[in-house]
Amino acid sequence: MIEIKVPELAESITEGTVASWLKQPGDHVEKGEAIVELETDKVNIEVPADESGTLDEQLAGEGDTVQVGQVIARLSSGSGGGTAVATKTKTETATEAATAPAETKVETVGEAKKVERREEHVASPGKGPIATPAARKLAREKGIDLTAVQTNDPIGRINVHDVTNHESKPAPTQAPQTPKAPAAAPQPAASGKDEERIKMTRRRQTIASRLVEVQQTAAMLTTFNEIDMSAVMALRKRRQEKFVKDNDVKLGFMSFFTKAAVAALKRMPYLNAEIQGNEIVLKKYYDIGIAVSAPDGLVVPVVREADRKNFGEIEKDILHLADKARNNKLGLSDLTGGTFTITNGGVFGSLLSTPILNGPQVAILGMHSIQLRPIAIDAETMENRPMMYVALSYDHRIVDGREAVTFLKHIKDMIEDPEQLLFEA
Repeated sequence: MIEIKVPELAESITEGTVASWLKQPGDHVEKGEAIVELETDKVNIEVPADESGTLDEQLAGEGDTVQVGQVIARLSSGSGGGTAVATKTKTETATEAATAPAETKVETVGEAKKVERREEHVASPGKGPIATPAARKLAREKGIDLTAVQTNDPIGRINVHDVTNHESKPAPTQAPQTPKAPAAAPQPAASGKDEERIKMTRRRQTIASRLVEVQQTAAMLTTFNEIDMSAVMALRKRRQEKFVKDNDVKLGFMSFFTKAAVAALKRMPYLNAEIQGNEIVLKKYYDIGIAVSAPDGLVVPVVREADRKNFGEIEKDILHLADKARNNKLGLSDLTGGTFTITNGGVFGSLLSTPILNGPQVAILGMHSIQLRPIAIDAETMENRPMMYVALSYDHRIVDGREAVTFLKHIKDMIEDPEQLLFEA
């Protein structure tokens, strides 16, 4: 019997959630083939089989929380076929479980052998229903008696989905039994209108908790400016065709802002830092995080050593990381170690916003949509110019207003005169 365990995920990650089973009991699995997809705080990870075999058991359901090192599946060695355990449909198994007494089950094997199911899958008298740790925790929080929860699991195990479904069912008409424990906090009364309750993914929960943590621990402040995008737009128009020919990628605005941010960070080093206890750690390298909207929420993959890369290399990195993000292919190495972040709400039409810090970083630059606005050129002349509002949120504990405003002014000057970027070391 081959055990499939939750692998080491990362130094700071000790658990994950079963996102989906890629193989079902009875399926043959080749060595190195993915069996299950786990969702962690940052990325999704596929767990492969160390050896070839047939999947016999799934020991965790989709949505269950699992720990590093925990056994979540078992394979029988061999290539499958006649020696594999005969599988049954969920409906057949559930029907047999409902009519048969609670005793050790026996399944027929291809060569007239018999295999006993493990005792852990059958509830013993007096021990109560079988449930995953996550399901028990949710039931305690909701004040739900697990003996009243129904499940379609072939072995009668109750998971989180069963508890959630039970909670959404109307209360039984018979007289309620005397509670054995103090009543849980009352749930909000149903509105009578069409509603849907969706469990937050692990990543969304992590995003929520970290954003709240940043707002509670950092002295966050935001300063604003506006940039005339005329020069950059004209440069892109002149150079786009040759740039695409040389680099096989389009010249976007993000590479200009990345290069400008690196130059400004070199002049204002406290914005490229973090706080560790009573110390300020100034970073002498420039790994710039680029916020990307992914299916499961915002992620911030990192462009490494942005100060050493040209416009083409930066644009390629951004395109590659964005594709990985949208396809849930980002690895932990793609997301860790950033020193400064740029987010572009303008791609969604945002005119102005106050970005939240990406802790433990102490500053984040927000770009916005470009709009034609009348601008005073001099005392007598007005022109319509493509203007962009930019915002810099920063941690006032180590970044003073003078530094923040000056940093944003450097960004403005370099974007309005992009030739300056050619002379930045």
